Amino acid sequence: MPSVGADDHTHHHDHHDERTAMAERSSAAEVQKLRAGAGETLHVEGILAVTKALLQSGVAYVGGYQGAPISHLMDVLGDAREILDELDVRFENSASEATAAAMLAASVHHPLRGAITFKSPVGTNVASDALANLASGGVTGGALVILGEDYGEGSSIMQERVHAFAMKSQMWLLDPRADTTAIVNAVESGFALSEASNTPVFLELRLRSCHLHGGFVAKDNVRPPMTVAQAADAPRRSVDRIVLPPASFAHEREKLEDRWPRAVEFIREHGLNELFPGDGTASDVGIIVQGGLYNTLNRSMELLGASDTLGRTRVPTYVMNVTYPVVDSEIVEFCAGKRAVIMVEEGQPDYIEQNLHAILRRADVPTVLHGKDMLAAGGEYTAQVITRGLDQFLGKYAPDVVTHRPSLLRDPADPASPFAPRVAAEVVRPRPPGLCTGCPERPIFSGLKLAERETGQHQISADIGCHLFAINAPFDLGATTMGYGMGAAGSSALAGGGAEKRPVSIMGDGGFWHNGLVSGVGNAVFNKSDQVMVVVDNDYAAATGGQDVLSSHAALERRSTKHPIEKAARGLGINNATTIDNTYDVARVRDTFLKAFRRREPGPELLVMQSECQLNRQRRVKKDRAARLKRGERVVRERFGVDPETCTGDHACIRISGCPSLTITDNPDPLRTDPIATVLDSCVGCGVCGNNAHAAVLCPSFYRTDVVDNPTAGERVRARVRSWWITLVGRGLERRAARMEAA
Repeated sequence: MPSVGADDHTHHHDHHDERTAMAERSSAAEVQKLRAGAGETLHVEGILAVTKALLQSGVAYVGGYQGAPISHLMDVLGDAREILDELDVRFENSASEATAAAMLAASVHHPLRGAITFKSPVGTNVASDALANLASGGVTGGALVILGEDYGEGSSIMQERVHAFAMKSQMWLLDPRADTTAIVNAVESGFALSEASNTPVFLELRLRSCHLHGGFVAKDNVRPPMTVAQAADAPRRSVDRIVLPPASFAHEREKLEDRWPRAVEFIREHGLNELFPGDGTASDVGIIVQGGLYNTLNRSMELLGASDTLGRTRVPTYVMNVTYPVVDSEIVEFCAGKRAVIMVEEGQPDYIEQNLHAILRRADVPTVLHGKDMLAAGGEYTAQVITRGLDQFLGKYAPDVVTHRPSLLRDPADPASPFAPRVAAEVVRPRPPGLCTGCPERPIFSGLKLAERETGQHQISADIGCHLFAINAPFDLGATTMGYGMGAAGSSALAGGGAEKRPVSIMGDGGFWHNGLVSGVGNAVFNKSDQVMVVVDNDYAAATGGQDVLSSHAALERRSTKHPIEKAARGLGINNATTIDNTYDVARVRDTFLKAFRRREPGPELLVMQSECQLNRQRRVKKDRAARLKRGERVVRERFGVDPETCTGDHACIRISGCPSLTITDNPDPLRTDPIATVLDSCVGCGVCGNNAHAAVLCPSFYRTDVVDNPTAGERVRARVRSWWITLVGRGLERRAARMEAA
């Protein structure tokens, strides 16, 4: 594979080609399992189990907005469109979580089972108005809101829980055990509970639940008894279901006096919560746990010798697969006759623990209730956290149950602890999360940094998305982030008053279509906000898995795309707008920022920085390259490198780029000790490193190499000649190095 055409010209990624949608992962083969009939045992991932449960439940429509860890559910539903069509199930990729929540209005008057999904708690915050109205008026058909939620780094951005919203608007909250059968049962029970109590239901799925693999016995898919088309042709209305006084006042009384008792009765009669009685050796103590934490709890009990891998616990355990409403009678029955119980509740505030205290005191049950006093007050409940808390609880009330002391109970300062540092901190330094190799967003921030060298720093409002990584080194850009698509709105207070420097706001294309078009751009136009709004257009909702948006260039059969962001903004009244269709041209990006910063005319300005997400591009390009290589065709791959003879070891290129493929290596010159820059084999040939060097007037060290597979005969001859010449010229340098080493 000879190298040809070494030069340093800018590499341009043309992303205006025709292509199909690119998603987080394709489930085209897996979704065929959704056709399984009654009695078949399916072994699938958690998300596939959820999808199958929806189809078995006779769901009539599904919508949602992607977000970890639930993004994959939207992708699976998209791949299963043929099956959904066969069952007359309506599926829609919603523009936002609020859009998805408003879809459930179809279940207010009609006996339609509807489900929506999104990441929480951020998605619930966006959807709160629609959900509050839905919960007030109530539903006729089952309404299920499937949430991807983890308290900790697994999912959530801000560390909050949806439990507060469930209590505030009175929506029942299911938190099933991380088991495929339990998850399927929760979906089916969620619809039934919703209909039995005329109340929408939250179904909370944690990261491990979404991606676990397991088996369950399938049922036949059910065509909805009433389809959305039939409902549309038979309009219904009932004034007492519309959230308008005086009906809205009656809704509150109905929630407390009618819906709540019916929900509690259904939960108890159908055994939605589970009791594991133990082996009788510690019947005077007990554990109450959220269903989603059960697996981690059992692992901790296993480490202490108080359970086994199959969940045969020695301590009575009450599993709350429904965490709201709490069934008072079940709590009283479980705690009766026990000296002490511990509540394993992840996150803050301790809503359930407070609820249990009230239940026990009102029932005059003397059982001592522990929780956050022995477990961590906040943060994720890992096996270490739960094991430490259980060790303290059981050590006080049932010491004979604990037969093993796992190493994770050791002090982290103890070398035998699995959490003891193995390498000194100064040897392995923390590395902040960053953008992918070849990411088209990196040159945007490089250009902005170069522009600020001339104009000084600007106040920058960031946004949710991949570009948020720019807050870390080496860019150190962005001071706040107020929510998805809220970048421009976050700068609005500073965008006036005659300041010399315009504030800058950043949002992605996903955020722009989600909330930014009206809340950001429209608001800026209406108020004549003097700010520079940057939209990072990488062709997809890249941070959530690469889903298509309105401005994507993919040709899609069922969706309308190819709507330019600049055109939409100009339609709202933006007069100053520029679209750069190749962000890898760092000099052009820098000059565009400088022009916007120096503009005299007040008012908002929009800069659309457009290049395709490199991760999605590589998914497509690698597949195409592999097919061409298999056919024996000539394939050219571009790579960049650093000339070791030219590099001075200044490393300014690294400080202005941050590319994972750009690092340092030993200097080959024995007269120089400073390490030089080098480009790793993971390079995708985007050219940002070289463009940065040129735009910043750093150095001429970077070069481009074309790596040719299946070269022509002429290319083979040229490669042999070049190799001979390089060897000949390099002998002098090798002799010089040998003399220096000998000296």
